[in-house]
Amino acid sequence: MTSQYNHVETIHYSTAAIRGTRLTDQTYDSVATPIYQTSTFAVPNCESGAMRFSGEQPGYYYSRMGNPTLTALEERLALLEGGEAAVVTGSGMGAIAATVWTFCKPGSHLIADCTLYGGTYELLTEGAKEFGVDVEFIDLSVPNNLNHALRENTAMVYMETPANPTLKITDLWEIARRAHEYCPEILVAVDNTIATPYLQRPLFLGCDIVLHSLTKYLNGHGDVIAGAAIGSSSLMEQIRRRGLKTMTGAVLGPFEAYLVMRGLQTFPLRMEQHCSTAELVSHLLASHPAVEKVYYPGLPEHSGHELAQKQMRRFGGMVSFEVKGGRSAGAKLLNSLKFCLLAVSLGDAETLIEHPASMSHSPYSDQELEEAGIPAGLVRLSVGLEDPQDILEDLQQGLDKLLEDGQSGR
Repeated sequence: MTSQYNHVETIHYSTAAIRGTRLTDQTYDSVATPIYQTSTFAVPNCESGAMRFSGEQPGYYYSRMGNPTLTALEERLALLEGGEAAVVTGSGMGAIAATVWTFCKPGSHLIADCTLYGGTYELLTEGAKEFGVDVEFIDLSVPNNLNHALRENTAMVYMETPANPTLKITDLWEIARRAHEYCPEILVAVDNTIATPYLQRPLFLGCDIVLHSLTKYLNGHGDVIAGAAIGSSSLMEQIRRRGLKTMTGAVLGPFEAYLVMRGLQTFPLRMEQHCSTAELVSHLLASHPAVEKVYYPGLPEHSGHELAQKQMRRFGGMVSFEVKGGRSAGAKLLNSLKFCLLAVSLGDAETLIEHPASMSHSPYSDQELEEAGIPAGLVRLSVGLEDPQDILEDLQQGLDKLLEDGQSGR
């Protein structure tokens, strides 16, 4: 197997998503990357086997440590994010856990933004803390907060931007600069799932590790659970050998890797459509009298609008909002929709809508939701690829029904 391209700068981004670092099968000249559905690989001799196990010699020996199909996906992801290397995992949480357990030991200090995906928050509060990692949650969208939190034993700064589910924007360049000026060894890790590398590339803004739930936009079809970490070759090798191999075993299967690569072929096209329709949706919501507030970085009134313009290509396919009447009114809206699917996850071809406080962010207590800036009545919408008019009409009728019910006293 040989690699065709090495740097995203050599070809246009859409071409890189389809053909960059394509591993070619020199036996049969397959255009698609073959699925190497095998658990183990034969080695030429005992000496070679020992060197592969120790990492002294490249080569495959067991799919928990590497597989040609996974390698093809890892090289494509590294190319798209502008990293040297990547490690793919069996889920987004597998990538996050493998990263945290690789670089945070008992006694380490981890600074995390207060607004995170519920599963990540649960890992840090019920996992890392219980095993001796000192986790501190702060609002990193205010960079000065980081100055007060940094310590001699700080190992990592962790954030999402846009954050799930409020779409809060954090200045990646500024956070990375402050962390590295305090101590170059501090790792700045960013969950880039919502923005995707098509809209934002944190490594180019000074960050060290980018994390993804490949389940979402990069696969794009709602049929795979997968994750990835991307960064320097040195950091990724540490994650592979410690966080993946030893600490989690969160290995991705070759068939799932193949499906993600298939999804990447339409990734830039899909992102453009997600963004365009989300912009239409945000304007509908912002103008409807049943809506209290819209959370979308593309709207000028969003607190992170100007920053998002600087560090993102477009504003993404996620829109969150509050309806007047709070949590009960939000539930009525969700139950009245006929086209949008009531389901968690995001980045699918289908439009998905959910209630974070009771679903994706249920690990947060009511007080923690308030501290994270997540209203109890917030609704999160993942705008799909259907005809925009169908999405808009469904939201319109649901919101209109809220007004009708309010006026009739029901």
